[in-house]
Amino acid sequence: MPSGTPLVRDGVRERMVEIRREIHRRPELAWSESDTAKRVCERLEELGIPWRSAGGTGVVADLSGPRGVPAVALRADMDALPIEERTGLDFASENEGVMHACGHDGHTAMLLGAAELLAGESLPAPVRLLFQPAEEVGMGAVALIEAGALDGVGAVFGGHIDTGLPVGVVAATEGVVNASADGFRIELTGREGHAARPHQAIDAIVAASHVVVALQSIVSREIDPARPAVVTVGRFEAGRAQNVIAGRAVLEGTIRAHDADVRAALHDAVARVALATAAAHSAVATFELLVGGTPAIRNEGLALALAREAAARVVGTENVTEMAKANLGGEDFACYMKHVPGCFVRYGAAHPDGDERPAHSNRFDFDERALAVGAAWLAEVARCAGRALRDATGG
Repeated sequence: MPSGTPLVRDGVRERMVEIRREIHRRPELAWSESDTAKRVCERLEELGIPWRSAGGTGVVADLSGPRGVPAVALRADMDALPIEERTGLDFASENEGVMHACGHDGHTAMLLGAAELLAGESLPAPVRLLFQPAEEVGMGAVALIEAGALDGVGAVFGGHIDTGLPVGVVAATEGVVNASADGFRIELTGREGHAARPHQAIDAIVAASHVVVALQSIVSREIDPARPAVVTVGRFEAGRAQNVIAGRAVLEGTIRAHDADVRAALHDAVARVALATAAAHSAVATFELLVGGTPAIRNEGLALALAREAAARVVGTENVTEMAKANLGGEDFACYMKHVPGCFVRYGAAHPDGDERPAHSNRFDFDERALAVGAAWLAEVARCAGRALRDATGG
């Protein structure tokens, strides 16, 4: 952690830890974040910040600034994952089969901490706080946008806890920092039959198995190796009994890429390979892209410069870094950046015991000292970007 001046005022860190643990104890899946949103609203009311519900279970709050100056939007996501927690924490999930395994409890606490830091200040620009639902299904950002959350906004900023980076580091990376992410569904139809008479049936399991294997050749043989991409089948459902040849199989998976043209090529290739491979085994296949696909996040320009400036003010220039390797994770923060300039950073949060606790695992946890870093950065980037927007508009 940076030494010297504390990152947040006395009491702010403790309140963030308390809220984070409350939210962690009662995690909620996408579109079900009602208790989380209620806790957010309670804290906003304590701070005297007006709020409104938006995008289903989302919350939008506004801190006032000069008239005629676009607002700076700060975003946190609130949803958890369908994972049974195995951390052993005193504040572990009390909701069976649901866990904050990606740090969204921390993100929410950070944004509430930033709200406390900014409340009562004479701000250079209005600040809009976006407490977003349904990031894990890639649909919450669009819901907030459709609810008008970006109306009057000139820039948007957010970040993500990263247990692969030490606490006190902020990674503000130029270029692509998150991949596009698209879910797909392939349904194969064959013909059921007796397990003892395969010649009378069309085995959907065999056909689907060949599709899974064939899909693995797309990235390795059709995509430039220097351009990151992934095709993964994560779900395979087929069969009803051990002595019945399955007449139907369903595959679901994800397509990820850094570049828009690679993304489009993968969509076409997965459909082509699935349909042709199924046909080669006398089955019929259909291909569908699932709703909730998100584009890649690309940091660049003034927004990136402002994010780095704010990070340097908070943790020192020596602790502002970039991600060391390509990230194929998806993030619907990209949807905001289709409408307004923005930047997405990573907050170092390596676990204090040195044990790797990866995101989306049942052991995920992070160093809570990162909460102060995230809150301080969010507040400072609101000030830096606010000054830039005020100066650009002559406010």
